[in-house]
Amino acid sequence: MFATFFKELRDAKIPVTLKEYLTLLQALDAEAAGQRVEDFYYLSRAALVKDERFLDRFDQVFGHVFKGLDLVGEAATAEIPEEWLRAVSSLYLTDEEKAKIEELGGWEKIMETLAQRLAEQKERHQGGNKWIGTGGTSPFGAYGYNPAGIRIGQKESRHQRAIKVWDKREFKDLAGDVELGVRNIKVALRRLRRFAREGAADELDLDQTVRGTARKGYLDLALRPTRRNAVKVLMFFDVGGSMDWHVKTAEELFSAARTEFKHLEYYYFHNCLYEGVWRDNARRWTETTPTWQVLNTYPADYKVIFIGDASMSPYEISHVGGAVEHMNPEAGATWLQRVTGIYAHAVWLNPVPETHWGYTPSIGMVRRLMEGRMYPMTLSGLDSAMRELMR
Repeated sequence: MFATFFKELRDAKIPVTLKEYLTLLQALDAEAAGQRVEDFYYLSRAALVKDERFLDRFDQVFGHVFKGLDLVGEAATAEIPEEWLRAVSSLYLTDEEKAKIEELGGWEKIMETLAQRLAEQKERHQGGNKWIGTGGTSPFGAYGYNPAGIRIGQKESRHQRAIKVWDKREFKDLAGDVELGVRNIKVALRRLRRFAREGAADELDLDQTVRGTARKGYLDLALRPTRRNAVKVLMFFDVGGSMDWHVKTAEELFSAARTEFKHLEYYYFHNCLYEGVWRDNARRWTETTPTWQVLNTYPADYKVIFIGDASMSPYEISHVGGAVEHMNPEAGATWLQRVTGIYAHAVWLNPVPETHWGYTPSIGMVRRLMEGRMYPMTLSGLDSAMRELMR
């Protein structure tokens, strides 16, 4: 199995060497990983991955090779046999058939029923509407359909309906040096400018030098601080999930912002803002920054820009515990209201075409929480957002 793992990593273009593979085997012989799957995951990742760019790809290979053993973290407290979730076939329904399937109930009802299913279910189910399984209309499982349920053991999203996901994925940091595909993004960001001369005097003031030299009769050099953009920007990037479809656009915006703004701070979040954000996606579970700390660190004169598709379960915004990956102690709506209460100039940039916003209830909810200040990631949308921030 380990040889297969090594081969799959090489096939996935992850630069793993034979020496690193032998190091992993030596560590296993020394029982460095103990008996827990999570310990083996971190040991193999530390031994075989030397570049953070390949962490997400490593996770996918790990899950493929060891099948079902990649359920780590808080979601792994209850064991769901892999055979229950084996995809024999995926369920495909027409729009009319989907409309006939009713939700199990609200957030509390769904979570309560899941606990009951885990206690009662004894065997695998396929194509049903009640138990944890595959290819059915049950709220719990994979490769089926339900208006609001918990996705368990499925490789990726298909309908964007899950209110929680029983998987733990590593997200990739946005590259700050991506060459812009659309130069107009940079041009639009330049509207967000307020020039000031501050800091050390390191630039020649030619006019004052000429005047001083003429007045004094000898060369009198005059220096002044460099004229820089004094606007301070705080950006929050949604990463992972449905935002994977918009990575290129987000990277282009990030690259342009790093060029245009001297005072730029940025953090990542997933789907909605909660009690913690992070600067490094590879360490987002261990090096999270409390959101309150961020709000207390950067004063109210910062311009705040959210970048995300706002496409999620409404429970993720409105409910305590509604976050797709963890049990959040406060609703996402509470945190968005805090941001708009502190920062008078805040906007949300959405890469989803504006004509599609009406099909996703959560987009409307976020737009209302942002007091209407949501703009599409188009040239005109960026232009409008920058004008809003400069009011």
